[in-house]
Amino acid sequence: MDSEQIIPVHADPPALEERLSNLPARPGVYQFKDSAGKVIYVGKAKSLRSRVRHYFQKSRPLDPRLSALVSKIENVEIIVTDSEVEALILEANLIKKLKPRYNISLKDDKSYPYIVVTNEPYPRVLVTRRVIRDGSRYFGPYADVKTMRSALKMLRTAFRIRSCNFFIDEEVIRKKKLRVCLDYHIKKCDGPCGGLISHEAYNEMIREVANLLSGKTGFLVKELEARMNEHAAQMRFEEAAQLRDKIEALKVYEAKQKVVSPDLEDRDVIGIAGSDGDACGVVFKVREGKLIGRRHFFMSGTEGHTESELADAFVSRYYLETDDIPREVLLPAPLSEKDSVEAWLRTRRGDAVEITVPKIGDRAKLVRMAATNAKLLLDELLLQRSKRTDVIPFSVQALQRDLSLALPPRRIECFDISNIQGSDTVASMVTFVDGLPKKSEYRKFKVRSVEGPDDFASMREVIGRRYERMIEERTERPDLIMVDGGKGQLSAAVEVLTRLSLASIPVIGLAKKLEEVFVPGSPDPWLIGKTSSGLKLLQRVRDEAHRFAITYHRMLRSKRTITTELESFPGVGPKRASKLLEQFGSVKGVREASEEALASVVGKVAARRLHETLEGSRGGASDDPAAQRG
Repeated sequence: MDSEQIIPVHADPPALEERLSNLPARPGVYQFKDSAGKVIYVGKAKSLRSRVRHYFQKSRPLDPRLSALVSKIENVEIIVTDSEVEALILEANLIKKLKPRYNISLKDDKSYPYIVVTNEPYPRVLVTRRVIRDGSRYFGPYADVKTMRSALKMLRTAFRIRSCNFFIDEEVIRKKKLRVCLDYHIKKCDGPCGGLISHEAYNEMIREVANLLSGKTGFLVKELEARMNEHAAQMRFEEAAQLRDKIEALKVYEAKQKVVSPDLEDRDVIGIAGSDGDACGVVFKVREGKLIGRRHFFMSGTEGHTESELADAFVSRYYLETDDIPREVLLPAPLSEKDSVEAWLRTRRGDAVEITVPKIGDRAKLVRMAATNAKLLLDELLLQRSKRTDVIPFSVQALQRDLSLALPPRRIECFDISNIQGSDTVASMVTFVDGLPKKSEYRKFKVRSVEGPDDFASMREVIGRRYERMIEERTERPDLIMVDGGKGQLSAAVEVLTRLSLASIPVIGLAKKLEEVFVPGSPDPWLIGKTSSGLKLLQRVRDEAHRFAITYHRMLRSKRTITTELESFPGVGPKRASKLLEQFGSVKGVREASEEALASVVGKVAARRLHETLEGSRGGASDDPAAQRG
């Protein structure tokens, strides 16, 4: 995989065309970044040059979603890969890690349980909701807990696997650190802790358990029947009887599984349903013709995407996280990079994988059944969301009543200014939605245009910056704007909002001293009962804005103080001080660093001078005990 390359795109057309034409015609991944350097879209390509240029062709009409994306692109970062398969895997990993705004987001609606066979000399079989890549084998997830419990009960009945939580290896057995428990005496465990079953025999039983959990019930039954007949022919009747009981239990379990395909093939059946920016994908896990499990994911940001694009996103993300890959995958729509996906899955499975889009027959019926299930699940999600949206918290309703607002203030944005004698002036904005903080939409500001302690001018700057950006990016408008302060801060906010044609948004000020609420056009504070839930909500919002501003101010002041102290060292200017602070965390860390460690940041010559100065100061302090006491 080659190194990354960043292409600026905020340029005139000739320069932009030249930069884009210099992109390599090789497979890889591209990342679009906005003006803040945040990744807003990740994509893969067979040819990076043709794919990335495709977005900037003026003659090509774009749908609203792509137009919004292209308008925000400031930089393109590319990573060249050796193959299309590498690009596919890298794209899926980057989307999962970065969650870009314009990519389809895949989210499981809950944490389903798995049955795990642990990676130990004598493995255990247990239930977990956490997947840890430690070599253990995971089976599931089980959307139906009843099905999982039935599988576990079957395992405990047919196989004598240990249920204890001890780590057992040959040393533990040799030193006899453990004693067999009751499970051994009631014939529910073969006693590996006491060395009563060999390592090979125990792990052969675990292999059979894995076959059962993988849906290979028929294959396992045939294998056990062959072994039973072999034991009977050798007159080992007790062992043959144990196998007979195990086979009967497996047949009872197999009879409970729903047969959905007469050809007894292993396949995943995927169905997708979408509606207004949301979608749901369902996977039916069919093994030996029997439906052994179902899993579903909800997708957001799907508006404007075709069914093939949804299938692309779903397949790459789903198979990135599962190790259970069948021979055949049935889809409702063709993939754009079918050959690459098949190659990737073939590598992971170790055998051929075929992706098909059936149109007629039993396999097409399976895909339609999966799509029907996806539609039902999506409808249920949208219904639950509409119910949540319709419920307005009591405190929000109380605030609407107290302020005589036309609409309930479900989204409140509050601003606070923080400084000490005019230094390091900063501001905070906190967002509350339905009475609860939404920390992902908190913002902090360094005040740039104001000298000295002028809270009114600072408020004007911050309000202007916030809502000019809101207008530019067309983001959600607040139902209520709140400033921490009295008439002066409120007037500053109103002045800016009027200039930006946002005077229709209600705005208030909350003064700390007497908890007075000020509204535009009223010389006296608005009277709200001290016990009102609406006033208490305003106080919570104001206190959170104050906390957020103070925290940011203290951080900047501390950083400035430390940087100033570092600049007093010889050969250390502002840039080197910042690098030293970033590397060692504090002045104490710099003082305790070795010369070699300092050289990695400021170079050998400056490191030697700095180290000698620090050593001299430490030596001078320790040479004169009387001076230390004095």
